[in-house]
Amino acid sequence: MDEALRLAGAARGLTSPNPTVGAVVLKDSQVVGRGAHTWAGVDHAEIVALREAGEAARGSTLYVTLEPCSHQGRTAPCVDAIIRAGVARVVAPMPDPNPLVSGKGFERLREAGIDVVIDHDSAAAAERLNEPFIHFMRTGLPLVTVKAALTLDGKIAAPQDNLGWITSETARAHVQQVRHYSDAILTGIGTVLEDDCLLTDRSGRERSRPLLRIVLDSQLRIRLDSKMVRSAEGDVLVVGTSAAPERRKKALEEAGIQVLIADGQGGRTDVRKVLEYLAQKKYLSLMVEAGSKVNWTMLDLHLADKIFFYYAPKILGGLKSLPVAGGQGRMRRADAILLDRLTVHPVSTNEFAVEAYVVKS
Repeated sequence: MDEALRLAGAARGLTSPNPTVGAVVLKDSQVVGRGAHTWAGVDHAEIVALREAGEAARGSTLYVTLEPCSHQGRTAPCVDAIIRAGVARVVAPMPDPNPLVSGKGFERLREAGIDVVIDHDSAAAAERLNEPFIHFMRTGLPLVTVKAALTLDGKIAAPQDNLGWITSETARAHVQQVRHYSDAILTGIGTVLEDDCLLTDRSGRERSRPLLRIVLDSQLRIRLDSKMVRSAEGDVLVVGTSAAPERRKKALEEAGIQVLIADGQGGRTDVRKVLEYLAQKKYLSLMVEAGSKVNWTMLDLHLADKIFFYYAPKILGGLKSLPVAGGQGRMRRADAILLDRLTVHPVSTNEFAVEAYVVKS
């Protein structure tokens, strides 16, 4: 199972909107087949592993990181191939999270006389590999992660000169790996105007589809000569309101930019409508890399599901440096936004990242 999980992990970023799956065929204590799922519409991990195993699959044990599919999608059901191959036992750590199919694959295998074993010890690792897919199946919305680089006193920007970086090159390389696992990335127009950022996936690794870059821009102020607009290849979405000049909308669309009108309160964009749009397009995960106000909006409205904060050994201090989450904030300590399942990740000698989940109750 460890090998199957490793195979699945190596394919992260290659499967969306499908889950990441790895499979290993074991016969007489020898691995005779390995496989991982990659592109949508391409053979699933079980099929790849069984093809490699050939006749050796008969009487074997198949280790797979997710319940084999039992329905016809872009490809034929994997359970049919497993049954035809003569596999004797299937070991998997978790059922398919899709409520329409969950458990049906295991049921079909048992009906065919195949022994099915649930590997509970590997369930947590398997769930983590497919966290966005599981979240999407349970909620119908993308998994939203607020990412930020900040000083030890919680600041993301100084009041005047913000040249340079808060975190090290090592930390920034780590961010690219996290970006690679995301389907979309979102920021505010203030960040784009200030930094002229690209927000691309620079991990150097292959993706199943381009990282969708999203800008919240109520008045469609993004410059046509900005790096993001000039680099767009159908992978930039600017979210405005109906109050924005029509000429700006037309100019952006002529430049190849997708424009979504999402009116919210107070003349601002409605981020909920952005998440609904992403869900319709089957984007399973969204990383928010924005400024203080957008970060607070995502947290305050309970649209964020988790945080990933990179801490550098620096202190800015003062009352004018921007905190990681600004806005009005909570007026009472009793109303603070709570986090749980916190994990501290060492990043470099003097840097670390905190990953935690927003309590939604």
